[in-house]
Amino acid sequence: MMLNAGGAGLDAANGAVRARPWHTIMTSVLGELTLVRDQTGLRGLYFPHHWYRPDRSEFGPRMDGGFGAASRQLREYLAGARQHFGLPLAPAGDQFQRTVWDLIMQVPYGDTVTYGELAARIGGEVTAQQVGAAVGRNPLCILVPCHRVVGRNGKLTGYAGGIGRKRYLLELEREQASQSLGLPFQDTLIPGPYGREESADEHGRPAQNQSPRDLTQTWEKASTGRGK
Repeated sequence: MMLNAGGAGLDAANGAVRARPWHTIMTSVLGELTLVRDQTGLRGLYFPHHWYRPDRSEFGPRMDGGFGAASRQLREYLAGARQHFGLPLAPAGDQFQRTVWDLIMQVPYGDTVTYGELAARIGGEVTAQQVGAAVGRNPLCILVPCHRVVGRNGKLTGYAGGIGRKRYLLELEREQASQSLGLPFQDTLIPGPYGREESADEHGRPAQNQSPRDLTQTWEKASTGRGK
């Protein structure tokens, strides 16, 4: 799936004015998710305390219309009942960022790729650090599955929604992919041990012994009473 760059969805940096956005907020096992879209497609999906979260004024008014398919597909995905999305996506980004995001969308469900491998696919003098910067600016977490990008030797590195959420998504996918193949789920998601940093939840607490089901309660408690 290629990211939509046509019509009103063209980046403002390219001289075109993006269509006016609107947003909704949906509850999930990962906390409240803010979805932003315009007439072209979805522009953003943000966690609470998301890195590089735009100012709220950039989300436009809150309106629920136009988010039915996105909400349904996200709930199915988080329930382990969906592996692929069929939604129009229109994130704003420069050419390099869009190249990285398109490559991320080619990573299969339940699989991972390293920053260095993505840099090698792009070629030239692109570094893993440059790829990492583009990954961090991905405005469509989950839908553009940047959680599938890991560090060298499978290390879980920074994630816009927190390392705990990254681990949750990867383990969810690995568990469902294993079940679809009739294989037993292995708790060791990626080769090598998880250290305290790699397995911390959104509050910095160790989470290496928590399953996706356990973490559900963690985020539900963390999001209770949190402002919108």
